[in-house]
Amino acid sequence: MRAMERIGILIGVFAFAVAALYGAWTGSNEVGFEWVGVIGLILGGLLGFMIAWYLWMTRRRLERDPSDDPLGDIDEIQGDYGFFSPHSWWPLFLGAAAAICFLGLAVGWWLFIIGAFFAVPALVGWTFEYWKGEHAL
Repeated sequence: MRAMERIGILIGVFAFAVAALYGAWTGSNEVGFEWVGVIGLILGGLLGFMIAWYLWMTRRRLERDPSDDPLGDIDEIQGDYGFFSPHSWWPLFLGAAAAICFLGLAVGWWLFIIGAFFAVPALVGWTFEYWKGEHAL
């Protein structure tokens, strides 16, 4: 995790250095100072430092991270990835409804409402899939 922390710090330092260079470069021309790029680069640098800080705090709480061991195997870092339903059709329906909703943002609100009409039952079906039936928990 130390390597990932260093990458976050590197991203933050790089973005702040480029923001200073970009601000000096745009401030020297006749058009004037360009604020959007400088603020975007500063926010990118803060994001890099935020990632590094989070990883540092997480590393402090853990006993030992397998990725820090130079003699460690790659299977030591694997963990629980979660529970996935191999037989479920609900994610397909929910994804199609979400695509209709996002298309509705570009085309018109009427299409968004149609997508939401299909998204609500798909979300409810996926949420309560394991409450009844042959795959109930």
